[in-house]
Amino acid sequence: MTELQKSLIRQKVDVALTACRSGWHVLRTRILFQIQFWFIALFVGILASIAAIGFRFGIETFQAWLYQTDDVAYLRSDAALLDWWWILLIPMIGGLAVGVILNRFTDDGRVRSVADVIEGAALYDGRVEGRKGLLSSLASFITLSTGGSTGREGPVVHLAAILSTYVSRLICADSITGRDLLGCAVAAAVSASFNAPIAGALFALEVVLRHFAVHAFAPIVIASVAGTVINRSIYGDVTGFLLSNENIMPFNVELPAFLILGLLCGLIAVVLMRTIFWFDTMGTTLQSSWCIPKFLRPMIAGTLLGALAIYYPHIIGVGFETTSDALTGRLVMHEAIVFVFIKIVAVAITMAGRMGGGVFSPSLMIGAMSGLAFGIVATGIFPNVSSDYTLYALAGMGAVTAAVLGAPISTTLIVFELTGNWQTGIAVMVSVSLSSAVASKLVHRSFFLTQLERRGVHLAAGPQAYLLGTFKVESVMRRAEHSKAADPKICAALILEGTYIYQELMLDQAMPILEATGSGFIPVVAAVTGEGPPELKGALFQVDVLRVFNRALAAKAAEEHS
Repeated sequence: MTELQKSLIRQKVDVALTACRSGWHVLRTRILFQIQFWFIALFVGILASIAAIGFRFGIETFQAWLYQTDDVAYLRSDAALLDWWWILLIPMIGGLAVGVILNRFTDDGRVRSVADVIEGAALYDGRVEGRKGLLSSLASFITLSTGGSTGREGPVVHLAAILSTYVSRLICADSITGRDLLGCAVAAAVSASFNAPIAGALFALEVVLRHFAVHAFAPIVIASVAGTVINRSIYGDVTGFLLSNENIMPFNVELPAFLILGLLCGLIAVVLMRTIFWFDTMGTTLQSSWCIPKFLRPMIAGTLLGALAIYYPHIIGVGFETTSDALTGRLVMHEAIVFVFIKIVAVAITMAGRMGGGVFSPSLMIGAMSGLAFGIVATGIFPNVSSDYTLYALAGMGAVTAAVLGAPISTTLIVFELTGNWQTGIAVMVSVSLSSAVASKLVHRSFFLTQLERRGVHLAAGPQAYLLGTFKVESVMRRAEHSKAADPKICAALILEGTYIYQELMLDQAMPILEATGSGFIPVVAAVTGEGPPELKGALFQVDVLRVFNRALAAKAAEEHS
C-alpha cells in the first residue's frame, strides 16, 4: 500500500471519527436533553394535575357542606331551599376571610390569576410569584367554596404556574425552558380540570405562551395528556355537560343566523369585561373616598352577592346547573335574558371586590344563556329552516368565552370536549370567529391582556411593545471607564439643565426621554439622596438601546419559530 493510499485512508477515518463525535454531541446535548425534558414535563404535568383535581375536590366538598347538598351539580336547586339569612351569611363570611388573608399577607391585596401567568411567561422567564400566588389560591378557594360567582380555572392555572416555577428554579432552567415548563403546567391543569386534553394544550400555547413553537408542542401535549389520564382515573371519561340531542345543523341557510349570534356575543363579552373593570374602578373610588379598610372590601362584595343570591341562587359558584339548563333548553327566553344580566353583575361584584376566581366558567354560563335566548327568537321566526334552538346555546357558549379569553382556537375545542358534540363544528366556529373579531377591537384583545394594560403592562401589542421593559438602564449604559464613554463635560452640562435619567429606570421608560432630547445619548445618574447635583454614573446611548432591542426581538422570533 502506497503512502498516498495510507494518507487517503487516514483522512477518511478522521472524517468518520469527526462525524461520529459530532453525532454523539448532537445526541447528548439535544436528543437526550429533549427526552430528559419530556420526563420533567410529565412530572410537572402530574403535579399540576393533582393540584387541579385537589382544588376542585376541595371546593366541591366545602360547597356541599355549606349549602347542604349531596351533589354540587344541583347546587342552585338545593341552595334555593335554604333560609335566606344563611344564603346571605356564607359569602359574607367568605369575603371577610379573603380580605383578612390578602391584606395581612400581601402588599396590594390583589388576587393573582391567569393575567399574572401571562405576564410571567412574557417578562419573567416563565416564573410567577410563589408566596403571593399560594395566598391567592387560598383566597380563591374560599371565594368559590362560599358562593363567589366566578370560575376555578384562573386559580388553578396560577397554582400550576407556581409549581412549574419551583421546578424551573430547582433545575436552573433558562428562559425558554422555564416558559415551556410553565406551558406544561397550565396545559395539565386545564386538562385535568375539564377533561379536555386538546383544549388544554392549545390554551397553554394560545393564551399563556402566545405562540405555537414546535419545540414547546411535544412536552405540553405530554403534560396535557397526563392531566386527562388523572382526571379520567378519578371522575371517569365523562363530558362536562350532557346535551339533549345531537344538534346536527341540517341547513346551510341557517349560517347567517350564527354570524349574527357571533356579533351579538362579541358585544355581550365586551359588556361583561367592561362591567368588571367599571365595577373595579368604582369600588376603588368608593373605598378611597369613604375610607373603607382594605380587608372589608371582599366582605362588602360577599354581602352584595349573598343578597343577590337570595333571589337568584343561579349566581352561586360556577353555575354548572344553569349552564346545563340552557344547553338542554330547560329555560324560557325571559329567564335566559334576566340571568345573563344578573350573572354579569354578580361576576363584576365578585372580581371588583377582590375576592378571586376566574372568568372562564362565568363566560360559559353567560354565553349559553345568550345563545339560548337568541336561538328561541331565531327558530321562532324561521321555524322551517332552523335546527334545535339549543344549538344556538352551544354556539353562544363558545362565542362569549372565546371573546373573553381571546382564545378562539382553544375555546372552540374545549366546547366540543366539554359537550362531546363534534357535529356542530361549523356553527360554533362561525360564531366564535365573529365574536372574537368584534371583541378584540373594543378591548385589548382579551380580558387578561386588558387587565395587564390597566396595570401598565403592555403585552397586547406584541414583543415590540414590552421587550424594552425587560432591561434596566444600568445594564445598557456606558460607564465612565468605557472606551467610548460620553464626554463628562457635556454630561455635566446636561445634568445642570435637568436633562438626565436615573439608572433604576427600565429602557421603555428611558427611551421617550432620550428621544425627546434629540441627542444621541443622555446622562445616567444615581437616585438623589441629599443636596447637590446628582451623581453621574454613565450615559445611555440610543444606538446601544436599539442594538439591545434588535437582539431581544431576534431572540423572541427565534424562540417562537423553533
